[in-house]
This record gives sequence, C-alpha cells and structure tokens, in this order.
Amino acid sequence: MSSENDTIPAIGVIGGSGLYEIEGFTEAEEIRVETPYGDPSDAIVRGRFAGRQVCFLPRHGRGHRILPTELNHRANLWALRSLNVRWIVAVTAVGSLKEEYRPRDIVLPDQFFDRTSRREHHTFFGGGIVAHVGFADPISPTLRGLLQEAARELGKPVHDGGTYVCMDGPAFSTRAESETNRKLGFDLIGMTNLPEAKLAREAEIALATLAMVTDYDCWKVEEEAVSAHAVIEHVQANAANAKAVLQAVIPRIPLVADWPEHRALDGALFTDPSIWPEATARKLAPILKRFINF
Repeated sequence: MSSENDTIPAIGVIGGSGLYEIEGFTEAEEIRVETPYGDPSDAIVRGRFAGRQVCFLPRHGRGHRILPTELNHRANLWALRSLNVRWIVAVTAVGSLKEEYRPRDIVLPDQFFDRTSRREHHTFFGGGIVAHVGFADPISPTLRGLLQEAARELGKPVHDGGTYVCMDGPAFSTRAESETNRKLGFDLIGMTNLPEAKLAREAEIALATLAMVTDYDCWKVEEEAVSAHAVIEHVQANAANAKAVLQAVIPRIPLVADWPEHRALDGALFTDPSIWPEATARKLAPILKRFINF
C-alpha cells in the first residue's frame, strides 16, 4: 500500500463476507486489528477500488457465525476508524413492514428506533470521559443521497427514507410484535444496524445504510412467515445489487472528510480534557486524536 492510503480517508463497507468480490477491487490484503474492546467480527479486507482505499468488514464473520447479540460493535467500529475510515456504507438484510417495500428492493432508511437491550455496549464513552453526540438525524443525508443517485441510475428498485426498528433477535418477530411495529409507523426491521450508526457517529464517521429487503417479517398473513431459508435465498439475490451500487457510489465519495458527521464531537464532549483519565484517552485515541496529542 502506498503512503497516499494513509492521508486520504478510507471508505468502509460493513456487510456480507463476499462484498469485496467486485470487479476492479485490487491490492486486497487481510488486516487483523487488535482493539481495546476485543476482536472485531473478522479480519478487515483492505484494498483499492476506483483509486480509493476501501475496507470491507464481514459483520457476522466469514461463514456467518456470530449472532446479532454477540457482535462486538465497538471493536468493529474502532478497528475501522483506526484504519482512517471516515465513510461507511452499511449493507444489511431487513424485513419489510410496508407493502410497497418488497423483497429484493433496496431501502435507504433515514431514521432508527431502538428496541435493543445492550445499549451500554453501543458507546465508546465512559470511564471518565462523557460525551453526548447529536443523533436526531442518525444517517448521513449526503451519503444516503449518493446511494440513491447510484441505485436509480442503475435502474435498481430503491426507496428513499424510512424508519428501521432494531431488535435483539436472534428469533424473528412474533405476529403481535410485527403488527405493533407496523402500527407504530416503522418501515423496516433488523437486528444489527443501529449500534453501528451510533458508534459511527461517535467516531466521526459518516454512515448510510443500504438496506436489502429479504422478507415481509410475519405480518403479511398471505405470505409464508419469515424463515432462515427464505432469507438466505433473497440475501444471495440481493448481493449482486449491493455490489453494483457499491461500484457506482465509491467513486462519488469525496476525498476530503468535511461533512457535519466528521465533526460530530464538536460540542458533544462534556468532560474537560484536562481531567481525562490517560488510560481512557489512549483507548479512544483514534477517535479523540484531533482533541489531544498522544
């Protein structure tokens, strides 16, 4: 890898283990990053595409061997930030809670609703350093716009906007839960993406979600209730669409990280740096380096 890769911010992709197998992706290398939070889901595959450094992380590990509640989101996002990733496209399988969001469609959500139970693991802060980031608009609108533009130019079935409700899993919803989520106005349901968005915001990374619809959850009684077998079939069909959108969007992402998300900690840090515990500050060095010299 050239030194240029260390100065121009990288682009991250979180998703399935085969997403990096796209035409034009070169100089691939596996990087195993040690983090203060333990091991990431797997080795990060870093390489070049369209002149940019791109880092691919398989969310559930190669072979899909990690449950949603077993994911070490902090390790995953810390590892990507330590490799100078400043944009992330999170490719994720979702269930649809709306008739018009059909299996194999693409949805670009702009909101989340949190039904997870491990929220203390969804922040980098604590241990003597307090921060409260703004999260009213959890998705980068500029990156979402680039994804929408790319998908529409490719003729892909894409819907812009929607609320993703994040549950623990690993079991799928009951019909009562699915109907309640629909009545509350939620559009999509998944098990993984909200913690990634929270941690990306704290790490000053611009994140947008490429949600790939695999099923109608279980609210649509005339359809077969969601099952792992049906989801896998749609995931495989969606993979080609996801790769095509990634190929189209990566060259459109700018070289300079100067979006609002890239300064999300401005005004968010409550604890004065003069009293930051050194051990905590060093643990957060990839995130806090513009605030303190290590």
